[in-house]
Amino acid sequence: MATRLPIQQTVAAMAATPPTPLTELTSSKMAEYNDIADRKILRDTAKKYGTLTKKKGSMTTHHVYQYYDTNGNHICNKVRDTANKKFWSEGQMTSAGLFGQNVFTQKGKFVTVCEGEVDAMSAYQMMGSKWPVVSLKNGAASAVSNCKQSFEYLNQFDQVVLCFDNDKAGKQAAADVAEIFEPNKCKVMNLDLKDANEYLKVGKSEDFMTAWWGAKSFTPAGIVNLHDLGDSLYDESYCETCLYPWTQLNEKTYGMRTGELVTFTSGAGMGKSSIMRELMHHLLMNTKDNIGILAMEESIRNTAFNIMSVEANARLYIKEVRDQYTKAQLTEWQDKTIGSKRFFAFDHFGSISNDEILGRVRYMAKALGTKWVILDHLSILVSGQEDNGDERKSIDILMTKLRSLVEETNIGLLLVSHLRRPSGDRGHEDGREVSLSHLRGSASIAHLSDAVIALERNQQADDEQAANTTTIRILKNRYTGDTGVACYLHYDKDTGRMTQIDNPFTEDE
Repeated sequence: MATRLPIQQTVAAMAATPPTPLTELTSSKMAEYNDIADRKILRDTAKKYGTLTKKKGSMTTHHVYQYYDTNGNHICNKVRDTANKKFWSEGQMTSAGLFGQNVFTQKGKFVTVCEGEVDAMSAYQMMGSKWPVVSLKNGAASAVSNCKQSFEYLNQFDQVVLCFDNDKAGKQAAADVAEIFEPNKCKVMNLDLKDANEYLKVGKSEDFMTAWWGAKSFTPAGIVNLHDLGDSLYDESYCETCLYPWTQLNEKTYGMRTGELVTFTSGAGMGKSSIMRELMHHLLMNTKDNIGILAMEESIRNTAFNIMSVEANARLYIKEVRDQYTKAQLTEWQDKTIGSKRFFAFDHFGSISNDEILGRVRYMAKALGTKWVILDHLSILVSGQEDNGDERKSIDILMTKLRSLVEETNIGLLLVSHLRRPSGDRGHEDGREVSLSHLRGSASIAHLSDAVIALERNQQADDEQAANTTTIRILKNRYTGDTGVACYLHYDKDTGRMTQIDNPFTEDE
């Protein structure tokens, strides 16, 4: 007698089972051709495919699917116990063709491939028993190996229609199988129900045929015919815009948008922290979105005081300044900002890997619903990596992953990056003009950012106003293409605020 596989083993494991001698194909004995009533498959269809059933009284106990080699010899059976849904095989399954391959031997215009035997019979029946339908031997897990084994058979048809299950495994299997064949050879059906048999059982044969005729030629993932965009071309719901706090910057950029990665860069002490404080508070006041913060050089306590400082118009992140206010005043500013419950900050400690950072950002976006994430800053993430021997390569990898994450989650990512130290006597702390070539470590920062905004300030200027004025220069602007100096922001030492002012510099300066 044939040996049954344990229920824990998959059907795919049948290929590894030693073949049973042909004389022991016992399941075919005492079995008959009948309707498979619970699956709505007619006797004529079952007989066409050589599918036998065994009964106990009026109850069907087993399905016997007969398999043949390429010479038309019956060499194995797959048996299904209907009570416990166990499968086992007997005979030489590894040498068998696809289920139904022996039935449809003449080449033609179409052949449809399903995942399982019942689906193949169902599809054939719904097609009016006109066109060839076959199935995989071992389900989606073995789709590629099964189709490669029967490649010559399938390739003789003009078109191969893939009708795999409407689940993740089935969709992936269809894509994998389609890539075996030449372009436009395979069409992939898009099912609304689980599989072909579900359509037959609920009497939706017409819907199945609509899906069959509507099957589209396979194209690799990521390649789309722009014609298929249709009216969705004008759907702007994918992108939310928030204007910057400074009007002249908006004139060049039209604001910041979800789905974009914007890099802010400067030398040390140019006002990056002040800019980030302003943007965090601005997003709170001008959107209803949650905001994620990963400030790698400060504690979450300092982050909280930074946000409150903008609301208070006072540098509360300095203890001596905080001490000048009452607990009631501090609590009021706390309630108006972080008390909104819309800020989520990363409480970090020690070194952290790129994947851990990406995981935190993904969690903020997908689990906490953050639409805007501020990451300050890129350089410290890379420098904190263990076994980091190539900063340029590390930045390339991290920037690529961040770009993909922005696409995946549709967040607006505001990234802070440092500049490399320039050659020559004049550094960025002296107000040197910034260019994309000054970005630290890798050209990928410029390539993968939607916008790059540089901050320039001459800290050593004799004039007090000049020493506290930051020039905002747009180095890259994919959205509008408008670059150059956007505006000038003056830092108020008393309030800690950044305010847009007219150009304070003379032509010589």
